[in-house]
Amino acid sequence: MIGFWVAGALAVVLVLALLFRPFLLKSSNVNVSRRQLNAAIYRDQLARLDRDRAENTLAEADYEQARAELQRRVIDDTAEADATSTLKAPKRTMLAVGLVLPIAAIGLYVLLGSPATLQPNGPQHAVSAQDMDRLTEGLAKKLEKEPDNLQGWAMLARSYKMLGRNVEAEHAFVRAGAFLDNDAQLLAIYADLAATNANGNFAGKPTQLIEKALKVDPENAMALWLAGTAAFRGNQFESAIRIWEKLIQQVEPDSEDGRMLQESIDAAYTAIGKTAPKAALKAPAKGPVKSAANSGGTPAKASAGASVSGQVELDAALKAKAGPNDTVMVIARGPGSRMPVAVVRANVSELPLKFTLDDSLAMSPQARISMSAQVEVEARISKSGMAQPESGDLMSAVQTVKLGASGIKLQVNKVRP
Repeated sequence: MIGFWVAGALAVVLVLALLFRPFLLKSSNVNVSRRQLNAAIYRDQLARLDRDRAENTLAEADYEQARAELQRRVIDDTAEADATSTLKAPKRTMLAVGLVLPIAAIGLYVLLGSPATLQPNGPQHAVSAQDMDRLTEGLAKKLEKEPDNLQGWAMLARSYKMLGRNVEAEHAFVRAGAFLDNDAQLLAIYADLAATNANGNFAGKPTQLIEKALKVDPENAMALWLAGTAAFRGNQFESAIRIWEKLIQQVEPDSEDGRMLQESIDAAYTAIGKTAPKAALKAPAKGPVKSAANSGGTPAKASAGASVSGQVELDAALKAKAGPNDTVMVIARGPGSRMPVAVVRANVSELPLKFTLDDSLAMSPQARISMSAQVEVEARISKSGMAQPESGDLMSAVQTVKLGASGIKLQVNKVRP
């Protein structure tokens, strides 16, 4: 706010300096003789007459007549008493302008500007969903009259996506056409929409769009994430690992995105029977911790009581929403933690599923179920098989149980919004 007023004051000073420049650069009192002024004018007129006669643009008779008239006027002017023309700085006028200009500028800003926006905590106008719908529909009607406005179609597509109108968003992206060709981010958003509208299927159009986006920008984060997701859902787990490990270099390790990405990488390693390497984790001072992934051996058996067990069942009302090849995940976490300490994967066709979660199912040697006195256990059915929950997943309630608990009943009976 202070910066705005300083800039405004400097602008006013600059304007006043330009207005008063003729007076500021001259002395306050300059006297000029009127005879001197008249003589200078007559000399100029006489020189012009001589030039016209020399160029034959003025006849000799006309020249003599004009010269005689000019001499007569010189005699008349010199017969009058001399006077002076005084050029003085109009101090009162300058003072008045110097006061009126800034006052007028401030007044006009108060009347026509937005003073409230200068307040950092001033009232903000929140755009409602109805406002967004109205603006989006207005843009759609305008574009129907301007079908060649490709940039406008891309803007409309993003607006539809923001409103959750995914089918209309995809159609708008189609209309955007060649405008998307050199924009990796828009291509990635388009691919995400296409896959969403195809019930999570990346085959065909979504994959083509992802590949196109990565050709434009091989480091685009969203395109890399989608490429890894497509590989994971196609059971190409090693390819998904390579892509996501490239992406994780761009993400803050302690951020929400970093944790979710690491969980996905862990899930891909688990799918191929390995433990994800944890380069960021340092070994304890007493010596390195070896895991099945780097020791070449089989996972160690859990110590007695360092496990939980039970059974997962699918509510009959939701059976139509789950396919036989959808992934069932039984997950144990430490209370308040997002990082799983044990995960079991199976297919819906194997339900009801009996499970035992122990250290042999740890996703990291530094995060094992035996390290917790109690754990949170839940079951989730996912069409994508992704580690992080997604809209449409079928879920059970989370149960907090003590280590060593058995006979746990996990009923999958709700849909994630």
